Amino acid sequence: MDSPYISGRAALADASDLLERFGDNAGLEAASRAEGSRDAGNVLRFCHWRQIERVIASLSEAEVRGTVH
Repeated sequence: MDSPYISGRAALADASDLLERFGDNAGLEAASRAEGSRDAGNVLRFCHWRQIERVIASLSEAEVRGTVH
């Protein structure tokens, strides 16, 4: 998986909150919120939650990507 685009601190805060509250099911919760936003016709929130889903997947990977300092 390529590195996901992270729009700012709010995106990381949402991902962190879901990971804390839902653990291994955080990605599923983000997907559920994205679907709800899509069903409501809210394209911006749909894209936001899909982005959060990708961030969670990236944070959950055991493999290190990119340069380690």
